[in-house]
Amino acid sequence: MAETISPRHSLLVRVTHWLTVLSFLVLLVTGVEILISHPRFYWGETGNVNMRPLFTIPIPSSRSSVPTGYGYVLPDQNGWSRYLHFQSAWIVVGTGLLYVAFGFFGGHFRRNLLPARSDLSPERLGISIAQHLRFERPSAKEAWSYNVLQRLTYLVVIFLCFPLIIWTGLAMSPAFESLAPATVLGGHQSARTIHFFVTGFLVVFLLIHVLMVVLAGFRNRMRAMISGRVTEPQEQV
Repeated sequence: MAETISPRHSLLVRVTHWLTVLSFLVLLVTGVEILISHPRFYWGETGNVNMRPLFTIPIPSSRSSVPTGYGYVLPDQNGWSRYLHFQSAWIVVGTGLLYVAFGFFGGHFRRNLLPARSDLSPERLGISIAQHLRFERPSAKEAWSYNVLQRLTYLVVIFLCFPLIIWTGLAMSPAFESLAPATVLGGHQSARTIHFFVTGFLVVFLLIHVLMVVLAGFRNRMRAMISGRVTEPQEQV
Protein backbone atom coordinates (compact mmCIF):
# COMPACT_ATOMS: atom_id res chain seq x y z
CA MET A 1 0.00 0.00 0.00
CA ALA A 2 1.25 3.49 -0.90
CA GLU A 3 0.05 6.77 0.54
CA THR A 4 -0.86 10.02 -1.16
CA ILE A 5 -1.45 13.30 0.63
CA SER A 6 -4.62 15.15 -0.32
CA PRO A 7 -6.22 18.42 0.86
CA ARG A 8 -8.81 18.30 3.67
CA HIS A 9 -9.19 21.55 5.69
CA SER A 10 -8.86 25.10 4.38
CA LEU A 11 -6.37 27.55 5.89
CA LEU A 12 -9.08 29.66 7.50
CA VAL A 13 -10.70 26.64 9.15
CA ARG A 14 -7.34 25.55 10.58
CA VAL A 15 -6.36 29.01 11.84
CA THR A 16 -9.73 29.67 13.49
CA HIS A 17 -9.72 26.16 14.98
CA TRP A 18 -6.39 26.59 16.75
CA LEU A 19 -7.11 30.16 17.82
CA THR A 20 -10.33 28.95 19.39
CA VAL A 21 -8.56 26.04 21.09
CA LEU A 22 -5.85 28.24 22.63
CA SER A 23 -8.33 30.94 23.65
CA PHE A 24 -10.69 28.39 25.19
CA LEU A 25 -7.89 26.85 27.26
CA VAL A 26 -6.94 30.31 28.54
CA LEU A 27 -10.59 31.03 29.29
CA LEU A 28 -10.85 27.74 31.15
CA VAL A 29 -7.81 28.37 33.35
CA THR A 30 -8.74 31.96 34.13
CA GLY A 31 -12.38 30.96 34.62
CA VAL A 32 -11.33 28.46 37.30
CA GLU A 33 -9.35 31.21 39.04
CA ILE A 34 -12.42 33.46 38.98
CA LEU A 35 -14.61 30.62 40.25
CA ILE A 36 -12.31 30.02 43.20
CA SER A 37 -12.97 33.54 44.48
CA HIS A 38 -16.65 32.65 45.03
CA PRO A 39 -17.50 28.97 44.43
CA ARG A 40 -21.20 29.45 45.17
CA PHE A 41 -23.97 29.81 42.60
CA TYR A 42 -27.36 31.51 42.84
CA TRP A 43 -30.44 32.09 40.70
CA GLY A 44 -31.91 35.51 40.13
CA GLU A 45 -30.47 38.99 40.21
CA THR A 46 -28.40 38.99 43.38
CA GLY A 47 -26.27 36.55 45.35
CA ASN A 48 -23.95 36.87 48.34
CA VAL A 49 -22.63 34.96 51.34
CA ASN A 50 -25.74 35.87 53.37
CA MET A 51 -28.03 34.12 50.88
CA ARG A 52 -28.68 30.43 50.46
CA PRO A 53 -26.91 29.30 47.27
CA LEU A 54 -28.48 27.20 44.55
CA PHE A 55 -25.44 24.93 44.84
CA THR A 56 -21.83 25.16 45.97
CA ILE A 57 -18.65 23.78 44.43
CA PRO A 58 -16.87 21.95 47.30
CA ILE A 59 -13.50 23.69 46.98
CA PRO A 60 -11.65 26.24 49.12
CA SER A 61 -12.08 29.90 48.21
CA SER A 62 -9.46 32.58 47.65
CA ARG A 63 -11.47 34.95 49.87
CA SER A 64 -11.80 34.52 53.61
CA SER A 65 -15.26 36.11 53.59
CA VAL A 66 -16.72 33.22 51.56
CA PRO A 67 -17.76 30.29 53.80
CA THR A 68 -16.56 27.01 52.29
CA GLY A 69 -16.01 24.79 55.33
CA TYR A 70 -12.26 24.78 54.83
CA GLY A 71 -9.91 26.26 57.42
CA TYR A 72 -7.73 28.04 54.87
CA VAL A 73 -7.96 30.19 51.75
CA LEU A 74 -6.17 29.89 48.41
CA PRO A 75 -3.97 32.63 46.91
CA ASP A 76 -6.11 35.36 45.36
CA GLN A 77 -5.47 35.50 41.61
CA ASN A 78 -8.74 37.19 40.74
CA GLY A 79 -7.23 40.39 39.29
CA TRP A 80 -5.07 39.10 36.46
CA SER A 81 -7.44 36.20 35.74
CA ARG A 82 -10.40 38.53 35.10
CA TYR A 83 -8.31 40.73 32.81
CA LEU A 84 -6.95 37.81 30.78
CA HIS A 85 -10.36 36.11 30.73
CA PHE A 86 -11.93 39.20 29.21
CA GLN A 87 -9.19 39.63 26.61
CA SER A 88 -9.33 35.97 25.54
CA ALA A 89 -13.11 36.18 25.24
CA TRP A 90 -12.81 38.94 22.63
CA ILE A 91 -10.40 36.76 20.63
CA VAL A 92 -13.00 33.99 20.65
CA VAL A 93 -15.71 36.44 19.55
CA GLY A 94 -13.61 37.80 16.67
CA THR A 95 -12.46 34.35 15.59
CA GLY A 96 -16.01 33.01 15.78
CA LEU A 97 -17.44 35.81 13.67
CA LEU A 98 -14.76 35.25 11.02
CA TYR A 99 -15.41 31.50 10.99
CA VAL A 100 -19.21 31.91 10.78
CA ALA A 101 -18.90 34.43 7.94
CA PHE A 102 -16.63 32.04 6.05
CA GLY A 103 -18.95 29.13 6.82
CA PHE A 104 -21.95 30.86 5.32
CA PHE A 105 -20.45 32.71 2.38
CA GLY A 106 -17.76 30.15 1.54
CA GLY A 107 -20.13 27.18 1.68
CA HIS A 108 -18.24 25.45 4.52
CA PHE A 109 -21.38 24.79 6.58
CA ARG A 110 -23.35 23.54 3.59
CA ARG A 111 -20.59 21.19 2.41
CA ASN A 112 -19.16 19.92 5.67
CA LEU A 113 -21.60 20.43 8.57
CA LEU A 114 -25.17 20.43 7.30
CA PRO A 115 -26.39 16.80 7.52
CA ALA A 116 -28.35 15.22 4.71
CA ARG A 117 -32.03 14.60 5.36
CA SER A 118 -31.52 10.85 5.05
CA ASP A 119 -28.90 10.95 7.82
CA LEU A 120 -31.44 12.40 10.26
CA SER A 121 -33.60 9.29 10.29
CA PRO A 122 -33.91 7.58 13.72
CA GLU A 123 -32.21 4.48 12.31
CA ARG A 124 -29.13 6.32 11.03
CA LEU A 125 -28.88 8.38 14.21
CA GLY A 126 -29.18 5.25 16.33
CA ILE A 127 -26.40 3.52 14.40
CA SER A 128 -24.09 6.53 14.74
CA ILE A 129 -24.75 6.85 18.48
CA ALA A 130 -24.16 3.11 19.00
CA GLN A 131 -20.86 3.28 17.13
CA HIS A 132 -19.69 6.16 19.29
CA LEU A 133 -20.76 4.44 22.52
CA ARG A 134 -18.79 1.36 21.48
CA PHE A 135 -15.80 3.59 20.61
CA GLU A 136 -15.59 2.02 17.18
CA ARG A 137 -12.76 3.19 14.99
CA PRO A 138 -14.18 5.33 12.13
CA SER A 139 -13.81 4.10 8.58
CA ALA A 140 -11.14 5.56 6.29
CA LYS A 141 -13.69 7.63 4.37
CA GLU A 142 -14.63 9.54 7.54
CA ALA A 143 -11.24 11.27 7.36
CA TRP A 144 -12.78 13.22 4.48
CA SER A 145 -16.08 14.14 6.07
CA TYR A 146 -17.96 14.18 9.37
CA ASN A 147 -20.58 11.62 10.32
CA VAL A 148 -24.09 12.76 11.21
CA LEU A 149 -23.47 12.81 14.98
CA GLN A 150 -20.36 14.92 14.54
CA ARG A 151 -22.21 17.35 12.29
CA LEU A 152 -25.10 17.79 14.71
CA THR A 153 -22.75 18.19 17.68
CA TYR A 154 -20.61 20.79 15.91
CA LEU A 155 -23.72 22.73 14.88
CA VAL A 156 -24.96 22.76 18.50
CA VAL A 157 -21.58 23.91 19.77
CA ILE A 158 -21.16 26.61 17.10
CA PHE A 159 -24.69 28.01 16.99
CA LEU A 160 -25.97 27.35 20.51
CA CYS A 161 -23.22 26.85 23.08
CA PHE A 162 -20.76 29.52 21.97
CA PRO A 163 -23.41 32.23 21.47
CA LEU A 164 -24.92 31.35 24.84
CA ILE A 165 -21.62 31.42 26.70
CA ILE A 166 -20.73 34.76 25.08
CA TRP A 167 -24.15 36.18 25.91
CA THR A 168 -24.01 35.05 29.55
CA GLY A 169 -20.45 36.36 29.84
CA LEU A 170 -21.46 39.80 28.58
CA ALA A 171 -24.61 39.74 30.72
CA MET A 172 -22.46 39.48 33.86
CA SER A 173 -20.67 42.70 32.95
CA PRO A 174 -22.60 45.92 33.72
CA ALA A 175 -20.71 47.70 30.92
CA PHE A 176 -22.28 45.41 28.29
CA GLU A 177 -25.70 44.87 29.84
CA SER A 178 -27.36 46.79 27.01
CA LEU A 179 -25.91 44.34 24.47
CA ALA A 180 -26.79 41.20 26.43
CA PRO A 181 -29.44 42.00 29.06
CA ALA A 182 -29.25 39.66 32.04
CA THR A 183 -32.96 40.06 32.75
CA VAL A 184 -33.74 37.81 29.78
CA LEU A 185 -31.79 35.05 31.52
CA GLY A 186 -33.35 35.67 34.93
CA GLY A 187 -30.75 38.05 36.37
CA HIS A 188 -27.00 38.47 36.74
CA GLN A 189 -26.60 35.46 39.02
CA SER A 190 -28.69 33.32 36.68
CA ALA A 191 -26.38 34.34 33.83
CA ARG A 192 -23.37 33.25 35.91
CA THR A 193 -24.96 29.89 36.69
CA ILE A 194 -25.86 29.25 33.03
CA HIS A 195 -22.33 30.31 32.05
CA PHE A 196 -20.93 27.66 34.40
CA PHE A 197 -23.08 24.83 33.03
CA VAL A 198 -22.40 25.71 29.39
CA THR A 199 -18.68 25.75 30.19
CA GLY A 200 -19.01 22.28 31.69
CA PHE A 201 -20.72 21.03 28.54
CA LEU A 202 -17.95 22.48 26.36
CA VAL A 203 -15.28 20.83 28.52
CA VAL A 204 -17.02 17.45 28.13
CA PHE A 205 -17.29 18.08 24.38
CA LEU A 206 -13.56 18.88 24.21
CA LEU A 207 -12.58 15.70 26.08
CA ILE A 208 -14.79 13.49 23.91
CA HIS A 209 -13.55 15.28 20.78
CA VAL A 210 -9.90 14.60 21.69
CA LEU A 211 -10.71 10.97 22.58
CA MET A 212 -12.41 10.40 19.22
CA VAL A 213 -9.48 12.00 17.38
CA VAL A 214 -7.13 9.56 19.11
CA LEU A 215 -9.36 6.59 18.27
CA ALA A 216 -9.82 7.71 14.66
CA GLY A 217 -6.10 8.13 14.06
CA PHE A 218 -4.36 10.89 15.93
CA ARG A 219 -1.49 11.42 13.52
CA ASN A 220 -3.63 11.71 10.40
CA ARG A 221 -6.28 13.91 12.06
CA MET A 222 -3.66 16.24 13.54
CA ARG A 223 -1.90 16.46 10.18
CA ALA A 224 -5.21 17.42 8.58
CA MET A 225 -5.84 20.22 11.10
CA ILE A 226 -2.24 21.52 10.99
CA SER A 227 -1.22 21.16 7.36
CA GLY A 228 -4.71 20.85 5.88
CA ARG A 229 -4.02 17.47 4.33
CA VAL A 230 -4.65 13.81 5.10
CA THR A 231 -2.95 10.66 3.87
CA GLU A 232 -4.98 8.48 1.55
CA PRO A 233 -3.96 4.82 1.17
CA GLN A 234 -3.72 3.58 -2.40
CA GLU A 235 -2.83 0.21 -3.83
CA GLN A 236 0.54 -0.16 -5.47
CA VAL A 237 0.36 -1.59 -8.97
